[in-house]
Amino acid sequence: MSTTAHDALTEVWRLEAPRITARLARFVGELDTAEELTQDTFIAALKRWEREGIPDKPAAWLAITARFLAIDLIRRRDLQRSKYQTIANTAPPPVDDDDSEFEGAIGDDLLGLIFMACHPILSPDARSALTLKYLCGLNNAEIARAFLTSEPTIAQRIVRAKRTLSAANVRFELPESLERTARLSSVLEVIYLVFNEGYTATAGDDWIRTDLCQEAMRLGRMLVAIVPDETEAIGLLALMELQASRFHARVADDGEPILLLEQDRTQWDRLLIRRGLQALDELTKRGGSTGPYALQAGIAACHARAAHAADTDWPKIVALYDALAQVTPSPVIELNRAVAVGFAFGPAEGLIVVEPLRHLAATKDHHLLAAVVADLLCKNGQHEQARQEFLRAGALTRNSRERTVMLERAAGCSTHSHPPPF
Repeated sequence: MSTTAHDALTEVWRLEAPRITARLARFVGELDTAEELTQDTFIAALKRWEREGIPDKPAAWLAITARFLAIDLIRRRDLQRSKYQTIANTAPPPVDDDDSEFEGAIGDDLLGLIFMACHPILSPDARSALTLKYLCGLNNAEIARAFLTSEPTIAQRIVRAKRTLSAANVRFELPESLERTARLSSVLEVIYLVFNEGYTATAGDDWIRTDLCQEAMRLGRMLVAIVPDETEAIGLLALMELQASRFHARVADDGEPILLLEQDRTQWDRLLIRRGLQALDELTKRGGSTGPYALQAGIAACHARAAHAADTDWPKIVALYDALAQVTPSPVIELNRAVAVGFAFGPAEGLIVVEPLRHLAATKDHHLLAAVVADLLCKNGQHEQARQEFLRAGALTRNSRERTVMLERAAGCSTHSHPPPF
């Protein structure tokens, strides 16, 4: 395949594959079949685009081709046939902007897929893993990284989840109001995992995947519109908007990451900050400011309100993390609390908080733990130990941009200089 056609297909596919899978899941009623048809669509595009060039509307071409393959499967399910020969050799009809027949009545296929993946018959871990795979296109290794677990564990989890949904004949649908509320916490968790994967990619050459963050925020806004009285949905949206406000300041022109305290805050998106702060004010009026997403949004708001890094209210951030640790205790929250304690009360106090995490199986080999420990050690004057931890963090991360930051910090420790904190 020519480089131009291949690059175009890769870029469109990265954005459209989750939507195509979601549409097909609703159309054929089974996730495994939808996944297979999605791959068939990709094969068809490889053949046709190489021979005839890139279509004027590549995303629409993929959507309509996927629909034809699904219809063909339904009509000839029991017949031997080539999976993609018909589509590869027969041009689809002219593409127009009206795809209403395939859109269906549930409003948004991606949101419907999330609610299906968050069915209560699945375990919480299975719900999140399944949706990350099909919504974000993450592979099993990337999902394992996000969950701090092994790749075989994730593979087994996804296979079991699909079998469970199929055996229970769970349909692709947006549930009714009562059941929707019961699944909401899992849906919120999944949306935020998608946002986090975009905010700091677990692997690859990009520090940020803005497409995933924007998709998560779009889904968050849709969810708030569906359940406007759910304060945690509002809290999650506020959190994502406040964090997304930093996008333009987080990456240098050469693609290298710029850490929080070194960012030019005049580049932060004031509109997103204003929307996030307004949502927090609304939560306070409703008495919903103590939920886990609202508390995290409160932490993000402390950064957003500080015109300069030195103005950050670190004691308040520590108090918010203390409250968050009571509501949803986890190693990740404790790691972030250690960072805040280090800023508020000194690196020695931060090291006391982080020490137990160095002995937990889930975190002891995680690159962010090594990075935080290294930063606190460096500030505490333990430069050689800090250098070793930064080197360890660089070896553990799978993101090349993040690795560069860790190696630079290690070099800074060698000269006892004080580079920007992680």
